[in-house]
Amino acid sequence: MSDASALLVIDMQAGLLHAPQPPHQKDELIANTIRLVHAARAAQKPIFFARHTGPEGSPIAVGSRFWQLADELPLEAGDRYFNKTRPNCFLNTPLLVELQQAQVKRLVIAGMKTDYCVDTTCRAAADLGFEVVLVSDAHSTTDNAVLGAAQIVAHHNATLAGPFVTLLATDDVKF
Repeated sequence: MSDASALLVIDMQAGLLHAPQPPHQKDELIANTIRLVHAARAAQKPIFFARHTGPEGSPIAVGSRFWQLADELPLEAGDRYFNKTRPNCFLNTPLLVELQQAQVKRLVIAGMKTDYCVDTTCRAAADLGFEVVLVSDAHSTTDNAVLGAAQIVAHHNATLAGPFVTLLATDDVKF
């Protein structure tokens, strides 16, 4: 189904990538996400960028410095951008309609944070009937009070693979 694919990059925002506690393997996350964007562009597939948006006055309020997508990302005018306020990229956003209009059947997912928005969106996309590819080395998170980020990423790769996603490394993703 690679002819009906799109790339979804979740919450690769300045405030999450460049926070005092950076995400696990930040440099690899950024490099692999950039590679995925270039691959999707080369294949002329749609690219969607989600931005988590906090309430007015929060560090990630619309328009704030931390809300902006990271400067490292190769953004272009033809890419599609949307804001969300919940971990599910489909909830109260235009994403589903835009994917349907583009006749997307296969959604390749990368971004932040593994244990919140990436996990929730992978499960929701599968429930909506998409073939979901989670890029194993292009999503990340930070340590929490119980687990280290590397454990969280490994756990989600293992948990989501099979029932919800096909797990592929960046090098193995084809658009």
